[in-house]
Amino acid sequence: MSDNQHLKPKKWKLLLVSWLFVYPVINLLFAVLMPFIKDFPQLLKTLILTVILVPLMGICIPLLHQKFAGWIRK
Repeated sequence: MSDNQHLKPKKWKLLLVSWLFVYPVINLLFAVLMPFIKDFPQLLKTLILTVILVPLMGICIPLLHQKFAGWIRK
C-alpha cells in the first residue's frame, strides 16, 4: 500500500470539494427551475430542488472525493 492510502482524509478538504460541487449546482437549479416553479409554495419548491440535488450529490460527490483523493489526504 502507498503512503497516501494510510493517511486520513482532511475533513476541511472533503467539505471544500463537496461545497464546490453543491454551490454551483444549486445556483444552476435555481436559474433553470425557478421560472417554472416560482409560484409554487416554498415547501414544494424546496422539495423539487432537493429531489434533484440529493441524488446528484450521492453520485457525484464520492466520485469527486476519489478524483481528488491525493490532494484531500495531503
